[in-house]
Amino acid sequence: MKGMLNDQSLIYQQIAQLLEDGILRGEYPEDSQVPSTNELARAFNINPATAAKGINRLVDEGLLYKRRGIGMFVAPGALKTLRARRKEAFARDQVRALVREARRLNVTREELLQLVAGEADKEELP
Repeated sequence: MKGMLNDQSLIYQQIAQLLEDGILRGEYPEDSQVPSTNELARAFNINPATAAKGINRLVDEGLLYKRRGIGMFVAPGALKTLRARRKEAFARDQVRALVREARRLNVTREELLQLVAGEADKEELP
């Protein structure tokens, strides 16, 4: 389990976020097992109930499912769902803020597109 917890948001939300990030990175493919609540509790020195709350949030969202007596697994379609959700949040939060700042700076649409394309080239986006 990669990642660290911080004081910026609730711990169970951070646990859910770390698992989501692992799914997006391919660490947990569909139908693969994710760390148990006890493993998460030990790894991050937290209460198992807190870890369970983070996992249960992902179950409620249909991203994980339980195999009785075995553990929690990544649901089919979880990667696609997460990507769509994150793209929507990215557009709503990041792109909207970028466009607003460009407007304040009188950056034209063409200039903004050139700036974004230049940065995308540096990062070698597909």
